[in-house]
Amino acid sequence: MKQFLTLSDLPDLDQAVNEGLALKKDPYKWEALGNQKTLGMLFFNPSLRTRLSTQKAAQQLGIKTMIMNFSNEAWALEYEDGTQMSGLRSEHIREAAAVISQYCDVVAIRAFASLTDKQKDEQEIVLNSFIKFATIPVINMESATGHPLQALADAITLKEYQQKSRPKIVLTWAPHPKALPHAVGNSFVRMAQQLDANFVIAQPKGYELNPKITKNTPLTYNQEEAFEGADFVYAKNWCSYSEYGKILRTDDQWMVTDEKMKLTNNAKFMHCLPIRRNIVATDAVLDSPNSLVIEQAHNRTFAAQVVLKKILEHG
Repeated sequence: MKQFLTLSDLPDLDQAVNEGLALKKDPYKWEALGNQKTLGMLFFNPSLRTRLSTQKAAQQLGIKTMIMNFSNEAWALEYEDGTQMSGLRSEHIREAAAVISQYCDVVAIRAFASLTDKQKDEQEIVLNSFIKFATIPVINMESATGHPLQALADAITLKEYQQKSRPKIVLTWAPHPKALPHAVGNSFVRMAQQLDANFVIAQPKGYELNPKITKNTPLTYNQEEAFEGADFVYAKNWCSYSEYGKILRTDDQWMVTDEKMKLTNNAKFMHCLPIRRNIVATDAVLDSPNSLVIEQAHNRTFAAQVVLKKILEHG
């Protein structure tokens, strides 16, 4: 595998999931693989699980890590060619990517959507500029439109806790006081579409995800109906896609509650974290034995480790 920008870069999702579960049982089996290799981790936005889990994954493969927060530790980057750099941007991506490629063997990048310009966000300017000008493999640690590392961890978690051959999986929108990007939802949809599962997306009107991503996945505007018989409930907020970046409602009618979870088939509850308690989901849901949110975070390490391992094996 040359790079990891979306889930489609994985040669085989099911194989990657099984490999992640094997690494969970024996995380240091391939510790010699990353000997004398360096992973550069560039953060244009905050992180807790992504930063720590990816760093841990690298360490378990024997890879050294270098970390930089571009929001306050680096020169502001210019991405356009032919511009006269007389403003606040001090360094061009051409030089920055080339220099980083000299220091590192792999570079991982986290850069969120602006949620102000749909066209620019979908162009993935930060990620694609590094792909264009870096001479080393690039890993997506969450971009404007996707979070494939999270989706791979979610796939590992689903496989780990699946109790029947074709489970019902519900991705439900949930409220949030801030406008949030579509990256996690997009990647979860792309992942779930590859599973042998009864997969449905529940959201209020106006919160439909990009139809080019959801495709023929069943959509419903009735959360309670979607929960009936569900084996997994994945809650996530995202802002409006059609009215890009906007919050269309702030009421708590779509909050995941213990009463709604009783409609399910004793479903496991999932969320990528961080989660706003008693807004996205109640304490009762999060503190239930059926909550998998901590285990999902644990599996982030093995998702990242699978990706790094495959890139190193490619050479």
